[in-house]
Amino acid sequence: TWELTVCDNSGQKTRHNLSWARFCGTSVALCWGGGGHLPDLEQISSFLLHGVHPYLRFSSFHHGKAPISLRPSSRSFMVEVNLSKSLQLISEDRLVELRLLESGTVVGLWKNEQAVAFVMFTLHFHKLVEKSVQGSSLCPYTEPTFKPPFDDIDPEYGLHGYQLHFVLHDTVYKPLTLRFIIPTAQICDGLVQLTAINGVNLGQRTLLSGNLALPWRCGALQGTNGCIMSLTLLDEFHKPFWCVSSPISIVPGQMPVRNDYAGDPFFAWYEDSGGKVEMQLA
Repeated sequence: TWELTVCDNSGQKTRHNLSWARFCGTSVALCWGGGGHLPDLEQISSFLLHGVHPYLRFSSFHHGKAPISLRPSSRSFMVEVNLSKSLQLISEDRLVELRLLESGTVVGLWKNEQAVAFVMFTLHFHKLVEKSVQGSSLCPYTEPTFKPPFDDIDPEYGLHGYQLHFVLHDTVYKPLTLRFIIPTAQICDGLVQLTAINGVNLGQRTLLSGNLALPWRCGALQGTNGCIMSLTLLDEFHKPFWCVSSPISIVPGQMPVRNDYAGDPFFAWYEDSGGKVEMQLA
């Protein structure tokens, strides 16, 4: 399982057990509900995420059964999220504001308050087990560096193509799943334009309005808000090149008026040190 450590401005740390986890596609969403147990946002300096797993010790067999005793759990440090930067508002409903801290980490705040309703991490499956188990209590798991085999035919250009698996989803529902094969010839100045749906072919369209939501719960209250983007980019050797799972902001978009399209246009984007994604959903 996973454990959240909340560090306040005085240096005090409190540990919180996981409220719930939801697995969907290539990612998992982990949520810790406030319920009065988390400090106000202005009192929090950072969040620490650890993978936690107990040690099992098997005793000698007795009447065909092997009693099991649990030793203190091992903790694998995964990530620290600081609250020193301003929080991006990515969505809201009548009860909660959803604010993005860093890639994959959001905090839900009760409207017009500083009280924390919940904290949520979204984690991509790539190396998730290793990150959750093989790190120490202070240092995260370090992924071995992968170097593509030397290409003696075309050494100047290196990798020749990629595969992209792209999903927009909440913690259960996946309204949009796309796969692309990307030859390097399509890449220009580090950018590539991918068209999933032909704008002229109405048979390929489906209305997204109201279908993208990020369910949340806090005690007896619950609601929906936002959505999650999960992206897996593989190189030509099927090795993960860029993996992302993060809540994103979807805002009303602008596009030429079409008499044959009755849906609402949307625009979404994401950016981190590994790359950038811009999407027009219409």
